[in-house]
Amino acid sequence: MSDSPTSDGVSERGSADRPALARLVSLDTTAFASEHWGSRPLLSRASALPGDFADLFSADAVDELVAHRGIRTPFARMAKEGSVLSPSRYTASGGFGAEIGDQLSSERVLAEFADGASLVLQGLHRTWRPLTDFTRELVGDLGHRCQVNAYITPESSRGFDPHYDVHDVFVIQISGTKHWTIHEPAHVDPLASQPWSSRRADVEARAAGEPAIDAVLEPGDVLYLPRGWIHSATALGGTSVHLTIGVSAYTRDDILESIIARARDDVRLRASLPLGIDLTDPDALRPLVDEIVSDLADALATAATSPELADAASASLTRRFAGAVRAEPLAPLATIEALGALGPDTVVSWRRGATASTRRDGEVMTIRRGDSTVSLPVEAADAVEALATGADHTVGSLPGLDEASALVVVRRLVREGILVVR
Repeated sequence: MSDSPTSDGVSERGSADRPALARLVSLDTTAFASEHWGSRPLLSRASALPGDFADLFSADAVDELVAHRGIRTPFARMAKEGSVLSPSRYTASGGFGAEIGDQLSSERVLAEFADGASLVLQGLHRTWRPLTDFTRELVGDLGHRCQVNAYITPESSRGFDPHYDVHDVFVIQISGTKHWTIHEPAHVDPLASQPWSSRRADVEARAAGEPAIDAVLEPGDVLYLPRGWIHSATALGGTSVHLTIGVSAYTRDDILESIIARARDDVRLRASLPLGIDLTDPDALRPLVDEIVSDLADALATAATSPELADAASASLTRRFAGAVRAEPLAPLATIEALGALGPDTVVSWRRGATASTRRDGEVMTIRRGDSTVSLPVEAADAVEALATGADHTVGSLPGLDEASALVVVRRLVREGILVVR
């Protein structure tokens, strides 16, 4: 989903329709956002969803990836009864002309799988095009980073011990059946720096109690779990294949980081500690801690009055988002050929997933994407804002520009990777 400008000229992510998300939840997406997002699990049965997921993944896709695509670690791993296997047990050299020692060996994967090990295909949003396209749409719907793994589990096997993730997940059962046991969090809303292994005893104790959800997922079912919810799963009849879409949601802590960074403009918070201080003595540190807390409160109070605080937070998160999310892939050779044939009837559109903000600033129209900025004459603003809605346009139909100017603007934005030729 491309960005679209608001009335003040700053881009806004997302779509009220959220078509990718709508495929994953049995509720209206607005109800899901208010009642479940980040707080409560949701089990959506296939019969309540708009369709199946055969277009995204299948057991045949697993065989294709293992046998024919030269997949390497860390895009794959195997585990058995909670323990991750050494890559040497399921990888090998690709042979003459591809002497890479960590490619999946179909023979070794077969042997380990037949012996009860589970296979995990990681980063499928980068290696399997149907999931690449779907993930890009889902990122646009959610406004948060997403990635996709596939878990392939032999009958009656459990791949991993009860644990929680530090990201939200959508579990899509592709084939076979799997029994899921879900427990409430032992640590609510864990951050990336707070993995389940750091609270292993609490997780094990919570997992020994009464589950919040105890259900079998069948093909086409989807389970949403917020981060922190403890889960484990066991394959039942036959081989189970399921997708896990991990959603690394930005949090209030991310906003807090940008606020703290702003507070560090206060020189009092950057001063050196006293010479010869005993860092092992809490009593020696206590007066300093009290003083620093007081200074931080003053600095935060000052920062809170700055009209630029929200701008700084937005810029920081936008840069991180742009660096973490892949936009629609570009075809370099086809693009160069299309630029050579560019004309008034050429159809172009905003590059899907290209996170960018647009702003009129005096005589300049700026497009910011990550750490890069493209500046155009303000006469191009109407055309840029029309394109930023994501709709297709012919070059000659762009508002506010004559044909020659439109060709110049489009050629520049295609070269910058902001527009694509359709």
